[in-house]
Amino acid sequence: MTDDAEVPADGRRVRPARPADGGRIRELQSVLRRPSPELLAHGLALGNVLVSVASGTRGSDRDLESEWGSEPVVGYLLPVDGPDRPGRHVAELVVAPAYRRDGRGRELLSGAIDDADGPVTLQVHPDNGAALALYEAVGFVVVGRRHGFYGDDDALTLRYD
Repeated sequence: MTDDAEVPADGRRVRPARPADGGRIRELQSVLRRPSPELLAHGLALGNVLVSVASGTRGSDRDLESEWGSEPVVGYLLPVDGPDRPGRHVAELVVAPAYRRDGRGRELLSGAIDDADGPVTLQVHPDNGAALALYEAVGFVVVGRRHGFYGDDDALTLRYD
């Protein structure tokens, strides 16, 4: 974590998404290579989405608060549980650029891993070095490659047991 990213007094920056968070989450989703608005809407309706909230200690936090309320969402994770197999798949993980590299992605992943009843999988573009470094630091390992997942580009499949 960087020095300017304080954790709130209760120690939590990750919580379940609330209905009021939907607009900000959809805004964050727009940075993905392959967003799934329908899947996100389903996850929000089921209450499965986790969010990372700003702590209000930085100027950028206060700017977000004026637009998005007292706990502005600066990241989210969309998990998908398989109905016929144990485990969980991370369909989407986004942290706003100004909040990257201060542990938020790791915290969101920890929340998904802690709630999983089996292995956790995800997919990432092979050129996304920052995401790969995070996933490997958490304990994910590359287990496969999906050809053409991003149109002309492949995706690596990672797994955490």
